[in-house]
Amino acid sequence: MRCVIARFPFDLTKSEVEHSMAGVEPESVTAGSVVVGPHAYPVKQVGEVITRQDRRDFTEAEVARALTRLGFVCRPAAAPARTAVPSWADPA
Repeated sequence: MRCVIARFPFDLTKSEVEHSMAGVEPESVTAGSVVVGPHAYPVKQVGEVITRQDRRDFTEAEVARALTRLGFVCRPAAAPARTAVPSWADPA
């Protein structure tokens, strides 16, 4: 599949992405993630490996869109947990 990431065209296949990520240790996921094989990787980590570009050169959305079109499961960043309102702040 042809896709554009950081203004550069790439012809990617699902098997090529899986092969590129084989043996790569997943970093801790703090933003969006993608499941490749048995591991969940940060989307930016996968983008860096498959494009050989610096992570600052592309957005997470560009890579997630391409990976989703290839059939990978991408998950957005988890919403921050809500904190409880202290009892002294309750206007009751």
